[in-house]
Amino acid sequence: MSQAVVHNQTIYIAGQVATDSRAAGAADQTKEILAKIDALLAAADPDKSKILSATIWLTDMSTFAEMNRIWDAWVTPGSTPARATVTSPQLAAPDYKVEIAVIAAQS
Repeated sequence: MSQAVVHNQTIYIAGQVATDSRAAGAADQTKEILAKIDALLAAADPDKSKILSATIWLTDMSTFAEMNRIWDAWVTPGSTPARATVTSPQLAAPDYKVEIAVIAAQS
């Protein structure tokens, strides 16, 4: 599976999950995932201000505020992407609480 694919100057980043802190809460997992997304975007030469769309999966919607606080601090003000946040009772592994996929434009 590719972590990121570039096609026609659009970057598609696969759903990212926390690997180092799987037992941590939604906020810590969100921080780790967003750092991974930053690194993947940097490799393709844009930055997070170029994100067009994001999809966030939570295993428990009661953690929405916790995740959203980290998200809001991370996004570029004035360049926030379209976003959907949905609940999924189970992600790929039982310890995963958050998964995030994004689509971004290349610079």
